[in-house]
Amino acid sequence: MVAADVETVEARLRSLIHSVPDFPEYGVVFRDITPLLADADAFRLAVETMAAVAPDAEAVVGIESRGFIFAAPVAFALGAGFVPVRKLGRLPRPTEREAYDLEYGANTVEMHIDAIRPGQRVLLVDDVLATGGTMRAAARLVERLGGAVVGIAVLVELAGLHGRDLLEGYPTTSIVTY
Repeated sequence: MVAADVETVEARLRSLIHSVPDFPEYGVVFRDITPLLADADAFRLAVETMAAVAPDAEAVVGIESRGFIFAAPVAFALGAGFVPVRKLGRLPRPTEREAYDLEYGANTVEMHIDAIRPGQRVLLVDDVLATGGTMRAAARLVERLGGAVVGIAVLVELAGLHGRDLLEGYPTTSIVTY
């Protein structure tokens, strides 16, 4: 996409993302993407823009839970498989796990051990890039299983949280940045 197209896409999608102050707690500005999801043309535009990040991806990894909303249609658009990264304890077969730090505590995500083939080209997709811990954990899982992360695509990046810093070395694209 040329710069003018990128700006037009960002402006269109940004216009449908509502900022909700003091949710879920005082001082936080929540970026509500549900109006964008309800607009078929905008949703399609978001999916197509994310798919363009890595058109040769063979698998699309979506991060629980809102990342699934975008990753599944991106995978469909690319003719690729969809692979979920889930919170600990939600996958029924043997998994590979990755723990990561949160601002106050830690969390763990997991993926089935047979979800990624060695050498498979993988696009990671999520709705929001905040502190970057979950996305980096997903990238590490893909690599541990032998896959190659060829791109990261997110709808919204909260730049002030510096999540991109944890993703150095991974081509990362955000459509709307706050």
